[in-house]
Amino acid sequence: MSEREELLLAFLDREGWGSATRSYLQGDASLRRYERMELNGTKAVLMDWPAGPDAPVDGGHAAYSKLAHLAEDVRPFVAVGAYLKNLGLRAPETIASDLKHGFLLLEDMGTDDFGQLIDKGEGPKGEALDDMYRAGLDVLVALQQAGAPAPLTVGDGSTHNVPAFDDGIYRIETAMPLDWYLPVVMGKQASDAMRAEYDAIWTALWPLIEAGPRTLFLRDFHSPNILWQADKRGLERVGLIDYQDALIGSLAYDPVSFLQDARRDVPLEREETMRTYYVQAMKHANVRFDAEEFEAAYAVLGAERALRLMGLWPRLLKRDNKPHYMVHMARTQDYLRRNLAHPALSNLAGFVESHFLKDAPAPGQIAETQA
Repeated sequence: MSEREELLLAFLDREGWGSATRSYLQGDASLRRYERMELNGTKAVLMDWPAGPDAPVDGGHAAYSKLAHLAEDVRPFVAVGAYLKNLGLRAPETIASDLKHGFLLLEDMGTDDFGQLIDKGEGPKGEALDDMYRAGLDVLVALQQAGAPAPLTVGDGSTHNVPAFDDGIYRIETAMPLDWYLPVVMGKQASDAMRAEYDAIWTALWPLIEAGPRTLFLRDFHSPNILWQADKRGLERVGLIDYQDALIGSLAYDPVSFLQDARRDVPLEREETMRTYYVQAMKHANVRFDAEEFEAAYAVLGAERALRLMGLWPRLLKRDNKPHYMVHMARTQDYLRRNLAHPALSNLAGFVESHFLKDAPAPGQIAETQA
């Protein structure tokens, strides 16, 4: 038995969960590990998160988690979760915690994630998908009315300063297609001149996402991280998880993440209808909101996100031997084209068409050639 497992068993015994049945839950690409627990009919979810950065990037530079402002222990999760609950939003209650060693026992909010419900075409009690999308956007409106928070309390006397979406993250993410899509998919290397042109385009677009009020955004507000709470009402119908990497930045970040879901198709008509719903809700909310300013930021961040994913899928294929992610490439490229239609992105649209889309192989062919 490892030292960490001994610490975990001691935590569970101390909190009265030592005899609970445990079943492993599929985790994510981080150091976090999850288990579903059950004790005398009561369910919980265990988060096991040893503190520390992820592996350093090539060349001995700082860990990617530091460069991208990703959380490196459980404290940001605890702090952001408490903040969300104080706003009346549905984050899991903490049943027990060991912040020093990185163990949290959390309320189990069920298995009805939004992605599965999209596949079924309705909620567990027959809720219409459009009603569920509107409920998700209502949550974002409520979150954004609160603006950018001051340092958040953790509960052990420490605080969590939510990082900003800054130029460093922006450059890391915008470089992804040059670093991975171009060589893996197109069979080319980005020249210095190409990188300079591409970087200048993004420099010119930066003011569009800096415009407007700042808010806390959850960063990963999309179908796998939304658990539908059919037995709740109002804002509490939308269960939130995976918010530890939240940042301060543009109002548009979470709406575009939600309405251009990387893992589920969002038809253009539904995206436009729901975006209009969000804009009208924000106009009626007690916040300063400029619809044209929002639409420009939405298009820029949507394009930035799509291009980052166009680099991520080939990286997972080539570096991590995970070809199944390539199934998302066609959807990602469709979202990219939607965003590039905005007039503010004309220079980026020309670059993308010339270097990334023209003569590109079909997504299904890419995995085959790399096998």
